Amino acid sequence: MEDDFSRAVEDGLKLSKRLVLPGGAAPPRPPAGMDRYAAPDVASLLPVAPMAYAVVTDPAAVDSPDVPSYQPHVYGRLNPPALIPLQMREVDLRVDCAAGCATAEVTLRARWWLHCLTRSRDCDCRVVVPMGEEGSILGAEVTVGKISYNTHVIDVDDNNAVRIAKTEGAGLLKRQFFSLTIPKVVGGEDIFATIRWSQKLLYDNGHFSVDIPFRFPQYVNPLPKLFTKKEKIQLIVNSGVSKEVLLQGTSHPLKEKSRQGEKMCFLHEAVVENWSIKDFTFAYSVYSGDVSGGVLVQRSTLRDYDDRDMFCIFLLPGNKQNRKVFRKAVVFIVDTSASMQGKPIENVKNAISTALSELAEGDYFNIVTFNDELHSFSSCLEKVNEKAIENAINWMNLNFVAQGGTDIMHPLNEALALLSNSHETLPQIFLVTDGSVEDERNICHTLKTELTNRGSMSPRISTFGLGSYCNHYFLRMLASIGKGHYDAAFDTGSIEGRMLQWFQKASTTIVTDISIDATQDSQVFEVDCEYIPDMSAKYPLFVSGRFQGELPETLYAKGYLSDMSEISIELKVQHIKDIPLDKVLAKQQMDLLTAKAWLSENKQLEQKVAKLSTQNGIPSEYTRTVLLQTVMEKIDPAQQGKQKPKKQSSPDQPSATPLHGLTLGFGNVAATMENLTSGFGDTKAPEKFEMFGKAVGGCCSRVADCCCCMCFINTCSKMNDQCAIVLVQVCAALSFLGCFECCSQLCCGGGGGSD
Repeated sequence: MEDDFSRAVEDGLKLSKRLVLPGGAAPPRPPAGMDRYAAPDVASLLPVAPMAYAVVTDPAAVDSPDVPSYQPHVYGRLNPPALIPLQMREVDLRVDCAAGCATAEVTLRARWWLHCLTRSRDCDCRVVVPMGEEGSILGAEVTVGKISYNTHVIDVDDNNAVRIAKTEGAGLLKRQFFSLTIPKVVGGEDIFATIRWSQKLLYDNGHFSVDIPFRFPQYVNPLPKLFTKKEKIQLIVNSGVSKEVLLQGTSHPLKEKSRQGEKMCFLHEAVVENWSIKDFTFAYSVYSGDVSGGVLVQRSTLRDYDDRDMFCIFLLPGNKQNRKVFRKAVVFIVDTSASMQGKPIENVKNAISTALSELAEGDYFNIVTFNDELHSFSSCLEKVNEKAIENAINWMNLNFVAQGGTDIMHPLNEALALLSNSHETLPQIFLVTDGSVEDERNICHTLKTELTNRGSMSPRISTFGLGSYCNHYFLRMLASIGKGHYDAAFDTGSIEGRMLQWFQKASTTIVTDISIDATQDSQVFEVDCEYIPDMSAKYPLFVSGRFQGELPETLYAKGYLSDMSEISIELKVQHIKDIPLDKVLAKQQMDLLTAKAWLSENKQLEQKVAKLSTQNGIPSEYTRTVLLQTVMEKIDPAQQGKQKPKKQSSPDQPSATPLHGLTLGFGNVAATMENLTSGFGDTKAPEKFEMFGKAVGGCCSRVADCCCCMCFINTCSKMNDQCAIVLVQVCAALSFLGCFECCSQLCCGGGGGSD
């Protein structure tokens, strides 16, 4: 999918050579060193900032909307279409950081110009937004002329809300790229877009930071003499604590506008010659010598699905370096089924090799691989030393071979047996898999009983999902039951880095068996997760939930340190108004509730998730997201992109376009049993016929890509007889394949081809 997208952008940049822009400016050129027949550099052409593209199927339509270029006519059509990056005229970025919840809400407003299509033609336009760490789309609104397109979340059972069209309005290009397709935009028109998404704040060595993709390529800059480029960035930080906040650095020249208590506001606004060429980053730290934290409280609202009040507890590990980490006994359980072949199993092996090197003296470890069979590095836990780790790495090089099927319960039982004698250390299980199995609910219930019977020092279970075929809600619930941590990677390039972060978070435990005693003053105090996870020395801990009644001014979190002494952490209760806690925590709550609903098969929990989803505009497993078209009665140029559309009455309301790939699903057991490997990067596996059609269309389009008649005649005039015969035979074969494709589409009800 990444290669296809990059190839389409490469074709679009080459098509842009036909443009004669106002003022005689040169058209955009592809990156240096790009070869027509070589594989495109995926990293250089994937968007690293919010972008808009013209989806071009007819190269003859490519021309400047204002100054005709009078280029030779181009015959043929492009299949797959080319993507021409559009020039951007305005950009406005607003970032609201809530450190007490480790979440940032991002709002981007931008205006693009369809500069590459003559005014007598139209084409689809695609808006692609790369989101930051664990990004999740919150909503999008696009206005073109008098027509406005908005994302809406509706209940899956609500068939009367809108008429769902059969066409697709995009969704996720890949897990961190949100894509939206706007149909039939006329050449020369402006596209106003407002995109909102949430993402996690990063935390490293006591520093919070936000990182937003904001690197615009040179070819999206309009001519400076014709268009004034205004760049605006607004940042609001609410630390949620009364301690001193230290600013660590920023990528753009922000000026502090105000500071009131825990809230700080920064602004950057300037006329720029070129759009930003670096990501927007901002970092700050909250000084704390030891473990500290707080409680953020928000009263329930009328629109809330729950009449109980909401809270969020955050615990910061502090800057105290001498806080001892628990000694641990670690068992890695690694899926080596046939679907793991290639880069996935190599990246997992590299990550585990690095994790083994980070274990300390006094720790114990073992490695278990599973497919149809079970293989262990050792029959017992091995004490960490240089020789043992070297032997384990050599063993992985020989035994990490992708073959066979998937069986998760058997290796978990093996790990529990190995950890029955953990040598007075904290036992930990790290499960890595890319597949789903049929007995997942039984696994959760069995392990919950087993861990409860083992008491406070029962094994912690952390889970890591690879790709889109595993059941991520099963893995999330299993980690919640095991007081561990869940994470995932949806493309092969991120496996190693995310696995190391996941391992460091789970293996650097400094406080265990954390409890919050709030029952004396409140009638009900309930956390969203199954159990409160242990606290890491390298990452903050966040726990949300609901309560009924009144909370005192101070709560206390209690737990145990590595020497088994008890620790009590004072938590000041803050009733907040500046942070919309219900919106900030909605995605986290929905994920946890969905996992509970899946495990218990509880319809009431499913309805709660659906209500949270529709209220906050966040996609869920029990709702569907559509792109709804509305018409605005009157256009004010000064309010373009801000005016509220008026929805049409139900009889005249156009059908909504579904957006796919915005949720994870509950795994794919059939794909796991067949050992399919395309669960990485692709949100939807292409059908065989679609793959065949793309191959044929791509071949034809590239043979005749941007060739004018005169060029073709000149080329043919220089051929000898043998070359001419071969060319005629090739053209006849390609035309036959093209006819076969059109006939297949007609037979399948596709409505005919466009060639």
